[in-house]
Amino acid sequence: MMRRRNKEISHHRISGIPIFMRYTLLFFFLLLLSCKEEVETKIPVIIQSSTEFLKFSLNTANQLNITAKEKNAYVISTTGTDPYIHTTGISKTIHPDSVVLTFQYKSSEHIDRIQLFFGPDISEQRSLFAGPITKTSLWKSYSVNLKKIIKELSWGKQGDFIRLDFGTKSGVTIEISNIYFRAMNASEKDIFDEEEAQIKKDEMMQSALASYLEKKYPSTITGVKAGLTHVTITGEQAGEGKFSLCEIFPEDTLVTITTFKNKIALESSPFQIILPRVISKNNGSYDRLLSKWVIVKESGNNEFIDSHARYTDIIEPRQSLTPGILKSKKGLGGFFMNSYASDLDLLGITSITINIPITALIYSFPAANTIAHSYGNKNYYFSRSYLNGLDQALQLAASKDIVVAAILLVQKAAESADPEIGRILQHPSYTPEGIYTMPNLTTEEGINCYAAALDFLASRYNRTDDAYGRIHKWILHNEVDAGLTWTNMGRKPMLVYLDTYLKSMRICYNITRQYDGNSEVMGSFTHSWSEPVELYASKAMLNAMQQFSASEGDFQWGVAYHPYPQDLNEPKTWNDSKATFSMSSALVTFRNLEVIDHWVRQKENSYRGTFKRTLWLSENGTNSRSYENKDLLEQAAGFAYAWKKLTALDGIDAIQWHNWIDNRSEFGLRIGLRKFPDDATDPGGRKPVWYAYQAAGTDQEEEIFEPYKTMIGISNWSEIMHSVSP
Repeated sequence: MMRRRNKEISHHRISGIPIFMRYTLLFFFLLLLSCKEEVETKIPVIIQSSTEFLKFSLNTANQLNITAKEKNAYVISTTGTDPYIHTTGISKTIHPDSVVLTFQYKSSEHIDRIQLFFGPDISEQRSLFAGPITKTSLWKSYSVNLKKIIKELSWGKQGDFIRLDFGTKSGVTIEISNIYFRAMNASEKDIFDEEEAQIKKDEMMQSALASYLEKKYPSTITGVKAGLTHVTITGEQAGEGKFSLCEIFPEDTLVTITTFKNKIALESSPFQIILPRVISKNNGSYDRLLSKWVIVKESGNNEFIDSHARYTDIIEPRQSLTPGILKSKKGLGGFFMNSYASDLDLLGITSITINIPITALIYSFPAANTIAHSYGNKNYYFSRSYLNGLDQALQLAASKDIVVAAILLVQKAAESADPEIGRILQHPSYTPEGIYTMPNLTTEEGINCYAAALDFLASRYNRTDDAYGRIHKWILHNEVDAGLTWTNMGRKPMLVYLDTYLKSMRICYNITRQYDGNSEVMGSFTHSWSEPVELYASKAMLNAMQQFSASEGDFQWGVAYHPYPQDLNEPKTWNDSKATFSMSSALVTFRNLEVIDHWVRQKENSYRGTFKRTLWLSENGTNSRSYENKDLLEQAAGFAYAWKKLTALDGIDAIQWHNWIDNRSEFGLRIGLRKFPDDATDPGGRKPVWYAYQAAGTDQEEEIFEPYKTMIGISNWSEIMHSVSP
């Protein structure tokens, strides 16, 4: 199981609905001095007599012990998973140029990232993540540029303070000295200027993409078909002039191209052009299955787009596979092989999700115990030991006709099994906020590596003999509306971010469709709806995805939604105040599943205007605050409420309950069907929600669910259903 929802759990101390930084601030580059060998950094000499050193307010410590040593120096020991402390208020307004927070530190352990909150108003919206504190026994310097956030929040007045959150590890000892603000040095100024220039480029791209999607072009590409050896493009140009068909590679951004290459003159209209599917490209081979095509018109020395681009519409599969058929709506999230695997039968599970961090199993060199796979005339190598565990889980699922969705994740470079693969696949705009990264689709090298991983997985897990098991659907990647945390490519405008995300989805879709003509890809979203969880709102993203599909050729994408309760700690989801029965609701939780059900059933949101898109509730659960009977029953009541809702809504195809088993890494949550495997009195024990889940969809459902009506405050289950307003 992947690490869980820091945005909602590790910072639940602030409010019932922890939401990260909805304002669009720039997260600035962290200047962290580090070397392969530890080198002590001398504490800077402070020349200005006016420099104010920040001090910690010792009585604000939470889950940490702190001791003041000498002047401006402290020793901190974390005692829990939520360690933080405030500084005292600054005595005077900081100088406008003093924007870089700097301190010296030693640390007994590596801390992935720290979070800074800008008081006096402490909220997620007034915070940002900074980079890691590395393990070191020698003094090192830590600096973070706060120029943008200081300006945006008007922070830095007399009495303002900062709260520092030191990761989520207990038992870490950190020494800190000389915390102060200083001016940017020349290197930091250059980085800042580069970031500002990139922001302007992103804003221009956002505007260009919006215009492109809205525009009605005179010419059109009517279809793209990929056969086994050739690609056929059909279309028609309108009016007089010189027209060309142009190929757009995945690493290119259509709306920023000023001079088009790879042009084929169009002599007549309508046209049909047949081209070889695989071509030579920069000392390798390239499969045009991944390209899109556009009509360009020339006027003098200028070239401009005269049609929307079009991806491949029809992909001829190499083999015929039967589609996976759901036997019920009941599924299990984050499945892995363990001693409780018999739950698949005991609970009547018919669908599962399984996490595949591709950077955990792919190597650029023939490492020990790996399988070679060639793609684009380049060899990649895949870990047999990792695949053995994956094979066992998928083979078990296949033996029971369970429909499987793989959740594809890309780890940041520092966590990849092979640092070279990490370098290739980490997005160049990745920032330390991210737990996972968007795949790097800006280079041929990144695209070929990503495509190779997908091609290997699809070829292995879509075979006519199911030798290694089967994957039916592919979820890309995790909670992209919370992309800063879960699919990071920096702070980008929505259409810029979505343009890359859709490239990832298209690449996956086109590659997997070669092996399975029924393959689907699915977008992953939190419970946000009209209210952004970080930078984006899921409703806006889904509508924009539909707009891209209408413009560039539709493909069979679905929705993997996570309608957790408003407060993940609170199982009584029927009380969620921000989940209303309106299409403009802030959130979609179990309480108002009618909203996303309504969206997915609309004709304009259908695949090709005909087929309802698949909608899975692919990660969700209710919490038991403890193992006391009251808390366990409230958790089960939350599930019963959700089940009665979703089974009455035809737009929802399945639910995959998360967690299967309580996990110590989930920041105090107990959202599993079973207790902690290391629980002192009942390790892995079945909770009341386990029995409710078992009964769901069977003859025992009404009997088992009956006591939960009183807890919910209803006499009939029909009372929980509502109509949806615009």
